[in-house]
Amino acid sequence: MRVLVTGASGFIAKHVVLAALAEGHTVRGTVRTVRKADILKTTLAAEGADVSRLSLVEADLTADAGWADAMSSVDAVLHVASPFPISQPKGREDLVPAARGGALRVVKAALDADIKRIVLTSSMVAMMYRAGLSGDVTFREDSWSDPEWAPATPYIISKTRAERAVWDLAKERGATDAIVAINPGFVLGPALDAEIGASLEVIKLFMTGAYPAVPPVHFPVVDVRDLAALHIKALTAPVGGRRLIGSGETISMQDMAKILRADLPDRAKKIPTGVLPKEVVRLIALFDPTLKTVLADLYARPVADAAYVSELTGVTFRPARDAVVAAGRSLIATGAV
Repeated sequence: MRVLVTGASGFIAKHVVLAALAEGHTVRGTVRTVRKADILKTTLAAEGADVSRLSLVEADLTADAGWADAMSSVDAVLHVASPFPISQPKGREDLVPAARGGALRVVKAALDADIKRIVLTSSMVAMMYRAGLSGDVTFREDSWSDPEWAPATPYIISKTRAERAVWDLAKERGATDAIVAINPGFVLGPALDAEIGASLEVIKLFMTGAYPAVPPVHFPVVDVRDLAALHIKALTAPVGGRRLIGSGETISMQDMAKILRADLPDRAKKIPTGVLPKEVVRLIALFDPTLKTVLADLYARPVADAAYVSELTGVTFRPARDAVVAAGRSLIATGAV
């Protein structure tokens, strides 16, 4: 197939492009500036990719220019690009225009080009947050976050509103079956180069001793390699109109730190051992925008019900420990820490 991948230089997108090329697809990737083209091709070639089947074009999610041309002669679109700040802005809706506007811009251009399979990388944060959460909570395909819930962060709000807007547009255009949403959990696994995603920034903070203790929060974890495989399967599997949860087991931030300390004993001294009380997290978050990101996660332990995804696509999710270990080792190998 001829596949368009948006934001091709991003952490997840690089793995998606790598997986698409490995499956024999021809890939056109969008980047904000073609200056990144040579760096990206060098990274992928080092992983054994045939970059002769990869072309890169400029297109920005905040502007219409270039998107119609990017869709030309394409069989499917993987819309992976989306802002994911590790620190939250002040305004609850501050991230919505970019997230929703970018998603609608890409999907509209794809529908106008009569493309029959459009895969949207959403997030489990569009599923996990609403009033009344407590203890273990299982999230399923039909679960939705409530953007009006007071503790919801700007990122939660933006991902929820963006995915809702895409489904509304698809329904309006009579093209629901063309859309597949993939909702990953906390994405870890190996970085391919020193340009890492926000989730690996968390592991980097652990490894560099940024915090002496971690918040008492849990995340459903997915290895980026499994997530990339899911994107590729979604191109052809009978999943039109579905939301696919991309996640395996749930572990805590403390579990992540313990895994890193055990696997990287020479780095263990800097990796946190303690857990911050919830009240302390709330207090520090008044001054630390990074901690504001996890405030909504203090309420419950989320569990992903993703068995149906494996049944539909054949993709299984490796243990969370493997993803954490791969993340830590790759940050060292790429010089990120």
